[in-house]
Amino acid sequence: MSLNASKDAVGFADLALRPELLQALAGLGYEEPTAIQHAAIPPLLQGRDLLGQAATGTGKTAAFALPVLQRMSADRPGEGPVALVLVPTRELAVQVSQAFHRYGRDLGVGVLPIYGGQPIGQQLRGLERGVDVVVATPGRALDHIGRGSLGLRAVETIVLDEADEMLDMGFAEDIEAILEGISGDRQTVLFSATMPSRVDRIARRHLRDPVRIEMGRQATAAGTGPLVRQSAYVVTRVQKPAALGRVLDVEAPSAAIVFCRTREEVDQLTETLNGRGYRAEALHGGMSQDQRDRVMGRLRNATADLLIATDLAARGLDIEHLTHVVNYNVPAAPEAYVHRVGRVGRAGREGVAITLAEPREHRMLKAIERVTKQRIPVGKVPTIADLRARRLELTRAALQESLLTDDLERFRVVVETLADEFDVMEVALAAVKLAHESLGSEADGEEIPEIAEVPVCKRADPRAAEGSDGRRGRARMVAMTRVFLGVGRSTGIRPQDLVGAITGESSLGGRDIGAIEIADRFSLVEVPESAAGEVIAALRRTTIKGKKPTVRRERDPANRADGKTTVLPTKRK
Repeated sequence: MSLNASKDAVGFADLALRPELLQALAGLGYEEPTAIQHAAIPPLLQGRDLLGQAATGTGKTAAFALPVLQRMSADRPGEGPVALVLVPTRELAVQVSQAFHRYGRDLGVGVLPIYGGQPIGQQLRGLERGVDVVVATPGRALDHIGRGSLGLRAVETIVLDEADEMLDMGFAEDIEAILEGISGDRQTVLFSATMPSRVDRIARRHLRDPVRIEMGRQATAAGTGPLVRQSAYVVTRVQKPAALGRVLDVEAPSAAIVFCRTREEVDQLTETLNGRGYRAEALHGGMSQDQRDRVMGRLRNATADLLIATDLAARGLDIEHLTHVVNYNVPAAPEAYVHRVGRVGRAGREGVAITLAEPREHRMLKAIERVTKQRIPVGKVPTIADLRARRLELTRAALQESLLTDDLERFRVVVETLADEFDVMEVALAAVKLAHESLGSEADGEEIPEIAEVPVCKRADPRAAEGSDGRRGRARMVAMTRVFLGVGRSTGIRPQDLVGAITGESSLGGRDIGAIEIADRFSLVEVPESAAGEVIAALRRTTIKGKKPTVRRERDPANRADGKTTVLPTKRK
């Protein structure tokens, strides 16, 4: 059964929810269900399995939380949680737990988030006291299951939220193990912003005759609804910081996330923007949880305007007043673009998604357009004249707001006194000038040169680039070395996992990586000699497919413990 979610004029009361839930929703100001809630809640209340494709911010948390709470009996046996929700990140675990608590507060529902980075003793005490709903990251859930502190015997509903994100983060084996450990007549719910084949395989294996819900084409095309305005600017790498500043000045976001590829780029851009007078905060995987919490607190308290972050660090974040998402680089995968852009335009609010593309990245924009089935208009970077006009417009808007809402009577004597000596229009002009200057200095700097769109070229015949050993050749000679990683085929490692880890955590791009060899127990990756130290340090700080491998330079290619290797040249992007 498949449904295309559409929102009709219906209230939560029409969904036959219990009075305690309706009261909680009314207290939160929720008047009517979103499209995904309208489509998902009825079949979930009937106990059906469900496979939902819905972007972040469409209201899917309430879509699965309300049915779980509705079906929860008053005389719960207390033998363990009756619902288990798996999420990709600690931030999302906290947010989903808070949502369950808000909706079920009048039902006396016990909810516990469990995730890595939190003292496990605190989690053990919470589980020992007894809870009804556990919201967990897969790795920590499996840890508690292994300890015997998280029992699955009473679980009636399991929810996989943001399943594609969990698979991207290497939790596939953990998810499979958890699903296999829940026996009996359970209800399984899976939500994902995108539906790659591996998500579909999990659904086919573990869901029974599921109701399939897909948001309308306009909503899923870019992970956003029609309220999100998308645009791109083509600029050279050296002009990117200036172009970003110009775009931010014109857009004047209430709060924005700027996505970067690497931790180093995050730190460098944060320093650059703060030096130009912005209130920017960095967020990446090299920060402790306390540091992350302080950064998010400053953003939510509006003492910071910009969050400069890597994809991994920003996963699961929900910032209510977020208005803009900026891709400082074009995402390598269209799915990453979907998730990034899905962070704005949430719950009916308008949002803006902006991408800064280097000339060589223009074809990647076209690939995103093909996948999302939406055009991303390429505009001209705002000029100094555009910025001046925008600042005058902001001044006019501020004055208009003051005229409509402020009590100005106490200033009348100033105007009347000046009017005796000057024309009223001149008095007004002087006041506007002072107000305009108080909002910021006049636009200056150099114009950013316009770059014509780069046509998408056909790929050259790959055979023309191969050397005598069958490996891809390079346009220029670069000294290469090989890095050893203590993970291989036995742990499910694929070439794209290694490339993604290196490009995501270092300054290298996909084109910089050479041949990849994957054996049963280890892998070898060819990288430029000049970047080997950076790559090794970066990989030692991260995990690949949920594991933290040994990483070092290759010692002696002749001393292989396993002669069976798979040589896979990386795809040139």
